[in-house]
Amino acid sequence: MSALLHTLLTLCLTFTQGGCTYSGNHWDEWSDSQLQPTIQKLMKGYNRYLRPNFNEGPVEIGMSLDIASIDAISEINMDYTATIFLRQRWRDSRLVFPGNESVSVDGRLVSLLWIPDTFIPDSKRSFLHDVTVENRLIRIFSNGTVLYALRITATIACNMDLTKYPMDRQVCTLQLESWGYNLQDVVFYWTRGNDSVKGLDILRLAQYSVESYYTSVSEAVYETGQYPKLVLHFALRRNVLFFILETYVPSILLVVLSWVSFWISQSSVPARTCIGVTTVLTMTTLMMGARTSLPNANCFIKAIDVYLGICFTFIFGALVEYACAHFYTMQNQTIEELHRELLRDFNESNGNGSIPIFRYTQPKHTVQMSSTAEEPLEQAADCDTRNHAGAREKLSDQGCGLSSVRSASRRAAAAFTVENPHNIDRHSRTAFPMAFLCVNILYWLYYLFL
Repeated sequence: MSALLHTLLTLCLTFTQGGCTYSGNHWDEWSDSQLQPTIQKLMKGYNRYLRPNFNEGPVEIGMSLDIASIDAISEINMDYTATIFLRQRWRDSRLVFPGNESVSVDGRLVSLLWIPDTFIPDSKRSFLHDVTVENRLIRIFSNGTVLYALRITATIACNMDLTKYPMDRQVCTLQLESWGYNLQDVVFYWTRGNDSVKGLDILRLAQYSVESYYTSVSEAVYETGQYPKLVLHFALRRNVLFFILETYVPSILLVVLSWVSFWISQSSVPARTCIGVTTVLTMTTLMMGARTSLPNANCFIKAIDVYLGICFTFIFGALVEYACAHFYTMQNQTIEELHRELLRDFNESNGNGSIPIFRYTQPKHTVQMSSTAEEPLEQAADCDTRNHAGAREKLSDQGCGLSSVRSASRRAAAAFTVENPHNIDRHSRTAFPMAFLCVNILYWLYYLFL
């Protein structure tokens, strides 16, 4: 019985070993003939620390871009944030294999290959997307061409000229350079010229629209040498409609509101003062709000600052106009009261036989009183006629100097006196709107067409 069991175990072990040997030999033969080339064979003798064409000439690297989005454009920091798909192509003769197909490998195997040291010189912050894995693509073609693509989000500096803000046009760039390899090692070029950049013509931005774009090839010169550089230039035109509704229209309405005071009676001091002060304070608040989205320390005098300054000037001018009109009205009222008082005193003096001498002047009006109608009024105002003719002549000689001073003061006062203060409001109703219209025409012509 034991001899029989020993014979059966021997047969089973022999059969099992034979089957395993056959299977192993068949896998090795299929792997050598059908799975060519394998990564292991391509990497055999491959040195990833040496660039292709080492000691034979520079490597030509073609670039292309897909602009997925431009997320934010900041005037405060003068930069923009963009998500791009960067594709690089170059030929590595060490990776040539027979056939006409290509091999796509896992992006995590990028550490096995030589890749260009491309970077964005104007980038402030950038990162490579890694959900669910690092967004890399490596594809090797049979002629040794390598396609390397990756998805990047970068915040890139953009020098802005805000002189014509918000009617401005900004030109930003996206630059690609080689970090360590100079022009003797690598050469950059756009694979299809301007057509190498996709996505810009279909972007929809909040405040901007892409006006135009083009590509260029240049060199970056540093102390360590000359390096290849590719540049994408794109022009952004700001959409001014938002600012017209947000800032310009309220400013115009505040200016028009300040003109309402021209039709209010000058005696309504609280009403006109309230309108003037309210419009000035509201305009100040609007000016402060317009600067919140702009740099605090800025050497630019922007177009919106100029317009808000113009509106503030007209509003403040309307308030000053009422102050002047009210001042001259009160001055005229004082003059009329003095005139009535002098007439009353003159009538009283004729009743008791006294001869009071008064003289009060204003432009084009002279109030003179004397006790006799035959004597000249000017002589009665300057000299005392109560005694005799000799005394009158003496007083007249002494009053000549005083008379000349009075005439000079009357001429000086005439320049600051308004006969009818109500004409100030009447002329302002036309002068202010016409001046504001002319200034607006000049403003919009300059900032839109010059």
